[in-house]
Amino acid sequence: MITLKTIAPGLLTAAAAALLAWLAHLALPAVPLLTAAVALGIVVGQVPALRQALGRRLAPGLGFAARSLLRAGIVLLGLKLSLVDIAGLGWVTIATTVAVVVLTFVGTIGLGRALGLPGHQPVLVASGFSICGASAIGAMGAAVRARHEEQAVPVALVTLCGTLAIAVLPALWHPLGLSATQFGHWVGAGVHDVGQVVATAQIAGTAALAVAVVVKLTRVLMLAPMVAITAAVERRRAADVAGPRPAIVPLFVVGFLVAVLVNTFVPLPDWVLTGADVVQTALLAMALFALGASIRVAALVRTGWRALVVGLTSWVLVAVLAYGAVLLG
Repeated sequence: MITLKTIAPGLLTAAAAALLAWLAHLALPAVPLLTAAVALGIVVGQVPALRQALGRRLAPGLGFAARSLLRAGIVLLGLKLSLVDIAGLGWVTIATTVAVVVLTFVGTIGLGRALGLPGHQPVLVASGFSICGASAIGAMGAAVRARHEEQAVPVALVTLCGTLAIAVLPALWHPLGLSATQFGHWVGAGVHDVGQVVATAQIAGTAALAVAVVVKLTRVLMLAPMVAITAAVERRRAADVAGPRPAIVPLFVVGFLVAVLVNTFVPLPDWVLTGADVVQTALLAMALFALGASIRVAALVRTGWRALVVGLTSWVLVAVLAYGAVLLG
């Protein structure tokens, strides 16, 4: 039974880690806060002296953060999205952005299954690389009821590749002959986490950043249908298996869509949106620290080479498809 007493130590630890990640982001603005939170969790998870606490006293609170706080953060993420802003991109950009998400998702699942990734790992890796990084992995993991251990490898991979993108994509900006706004479009369509998009696109100026954020949030909007469709497929597969089946549409996905509609049609004051953004970032930072803390790098080195191949291939695939989308736009 979950009680405040049992989850408090883990929640306080996750909150302290989120604060440290925020301080790291302030000291090094190029490092997105959520990326710092995942990285800090990964580092903590490798310290032998801390593993007993992570597996016992802190486990209930960290599990609550990785599950419930993540879902709450994703609901609040919807308040960043406005259908009006997305419509302003034009139908060509919207269509190509959706195509990039779907093709990367399907292609990554196919490659993951071909290489024999276990359990839900193919769909989790596909979610992270095609939609919105570690947040999408957590959302998809919750929808298909994946174990935290299954989410560990995809989270590590998408964090690694998203961090590399912050350095690699700007280096390719001018050699590829892209304008500033085209670069912003490429970043928004090809980089995983929202924070990583901001860190990468701001190099090209405010116009590029504005385009990148709207394109990226269009990909984030795809989280709802992709999770709902995948959950429906999993539900059908589980029809003949004993035990509870995944929800047809997870409740937090419904909340995410409601938040999008509220932000689109209800004139919310700036202080509400600002406060929701702070809370959402804090919740996701705590959740992603908890997911990162479950990762064991030694185990990844021994068994994760197939996942590494899938992740790197997916990273290249989404970047190439996003580049093609820019040229079409």
